[in-house]
Amino acid sequence: MTAPTMNLDALVDLARGPLARSVLVVTGAGVSLASGIPTFRGTDPGAVWANEVMEKGTYDFFKRRPHESWEIYLRRHEVARAAKPNPAHFALAWWERWQEQQGRAFTLVTQNVDTLHEQAGSRALVKVHGSLDRARCTTGGCENGPPRGSVPMDSVDFGAFLAKPSPENVPRCPRCRKRMRPHILWFDEFYTEHADYGIGRVIEAAKRSQLVVFIGTSFSVGVTARVSSIALLRGAKVLSIDPGGAAPEAGIEVIPERAEELLPRWMNALTESPSP
Repeated sequence: MTAPTMNLDALVDLARGPLARSVLVVTGAGVSLASGIPTFRGTDPGAVWANEVMEKGTYDFFKRRPHESWEIYLRRHEVARAAKPNPAHFALAWWERWQEQQGRAFTLVTQNVDTLHEQAGSRALVKVHGSLDRARCTTGGCENGPPRGSVPMDSVDFGAFLAKPSPENVPRCPRCRKRMRPHILWFDEFYTEHADYGIGRVIEAAKRSQLVVFIGTSFSVGVTARVSSIALLRGAKVLSIDPGGAAPEAGIEVIPERAEELLPRWMNALTESPSP
């Protein structure tokens, strides 16, 4: 593996220094790979795009084949529910607590729809693509639908659907009887369609943070482009922790290591260093 461009001492100095008074971390599917959750665009054998065409990850597909869409996301839900946080998730939760203790700001934005960051203890979290553990009504204005409503996935009655997957047996909203859908952002939808996506919080954090760290992301979705553009224009320090070592764009410094290996070492070293 290629040696990282910044050694551990330099990373600790960075986390202790003035640029880290406000930290923004953006995680992608790579951070959950060590927990057994396949990536979307990665080279791992289970990468979602190797098995599901992009067309199926859309609201248009749900409208045409709602039962097939639910079957896909129920399978993903089961995989995610069986997964456990890995050392990268716990290290990020620790970093958040350390920042709070120092009176500093920390925001964690995840593109992932699993619940591993929450399980690890992260609180300053924005799930910009939604969450597999929730569902919502398809009707705008319903208390269980957009722009603010959703319900726990475990509260949805899938009995008839599991017995016979069909358009007629797709779960219905208990309030308005319209179809329920996964509470996730599909490829043909916009970040502004639901308050839970928190795109406003993401942009605010990008505008104030002087240290921005991307972890396990391919930089192939809109939120990474928006955050990196804002950060680079402001002259923020921008890192990408990615074992592939590919440079997404000029100005982003790549550290070619696995997050589940680097982050615990970084945070342990930060603990052993004097407080700023």
